[in-house]
Amino acid sequence: METEACLREKLSQIWPHLNEKSRRMIAAAEAVQLGHGGISLVSRASGLSRVTITKGISELGDETVPVTRVRREGAGRPSLLAADPGLPEILEALVEPLTRGDPESPLRWTCKSTRTLARELAHEDHPISHEKVAQILRSMNYSLQGNRKTEEGDDHPDRDEQFRHINNKVRRMMVSKNPVISVDTKKKELIGNFENKGRQWRKVKEAEQVQGHDFPHLALPRAYPYGIYDLGLNRGFVNVGTDHDTAAFAVASIRGWWRHEGRRLYPQATEILITADSGGSNGYRIRLWKFELQKMADEIRLAIAVCHFPPGTSKWNKVEHRLFSFISSNWRGEPLRDYETIVQLIAKTTTAKGLAVVCRLDRRKYRTDRKVSDTEMATINIVPDNFHGEWNYAIRSRF
Repeated sequence: METEACLREKLSQIWPHLNEKSRRMIAAAEAVQLGHGGISLVSRASGLSRVTITKGISELGDETVPVTRVRREGAGRPSLLAADPGLPEILEALVEPLTRGDPESPLRWTCKSTRTLARELAHEDHPISHEKVAQILRSMNYSLQGNRKTEEGDDHPDRDEQFRHINNKVRRMMVSKNPVISVDTKKKELIGNFENKGRQWRKVKEAEQVQGHDFPHLALPRAYPYGIYDLGLNRGFVNVGTDHDTAAFAVASIRGWWRHEGRRLYPQATEILITADSGGSNGYRIRLWKFELQKMADEIRLAIAVCHFPPGTSKWNKVEHRLFSFISSNWRGEPLRDYETIVQLIAKTTTAKGLAVVCRLDRRKYRTDRKVSDTEMATINIVPDNFHGEWNYAIRSRF
């Protein structure tokens, strides 16, 4: 017993520094040195089985055992793909039923998690674990992916030409020191203790506690951030509406930008150029948009030129990725509990390239039933461009 205790102490000191093969060989050498009963004694002291120690003894004098390997080649179960070589093709048919396999696949309309795929493969006599499913999918260049927002309808035949037209007009306006602004309405936001996508660094288990659901209903207040981005000065102005996103609200936001910033930054301006989407509250088909711009042109005594991006190309609008994307990044993971929170978070948005943002709250009411008659439209002093006059036009002061 004293020999066993000494052996146990000896092995316990060197055991953590050995791999599987080294432990087997050390135990075998000790058993051979102890002679009769050595295998049982070493087994109790080391915790290795008698079979393992016996195997080690047979390997002590075997020069064919590779020095660099822990086990002999061929040990363990055969590869699953070796036993079932058609498995990857069957799995791919389940993942991509429309292009790789049967469009009537039972998983056509099912969430294809690795566990679901493993169950379906087992049902088809291909037993497999969900971890192995993930491993095979990765080997076939699959990965977990979400949706990518790129498709917005068919491209207009003059799409590229309109981009060039806008680019040329923007260049001319900036050379002449006139303001060029990109405008749009950001996604409306629910006000309250609701989840806001994104994550922030916080202490472990101290995440913000928010409502378990955010089902929209009329009683919930909403915020409508309308953004104006100054391309020349890299400045943003956001008017946060509390009522409705109408054309009157859009032009009121632009008017607010001119009064608060524009006329101070561009005292010698003779014209304003606005680049906007083709739809929404500032769409080229919206009569109220043009009618309100006429009122603004009369008020500031400047011509207002407008260039709309072609239908289906709203993501190219500068305000989207020069202003809105940074606002979303700044308030990620922060519940928008009240209007003050929204205004403060927007106003604190900055970038490494020096973006500065001014934000204000607009609590005025905007009618959604306002119609512009043909008579009113006839009073608008609008001058269409020669190229796509419906997208490119200028509204001049009537005074």
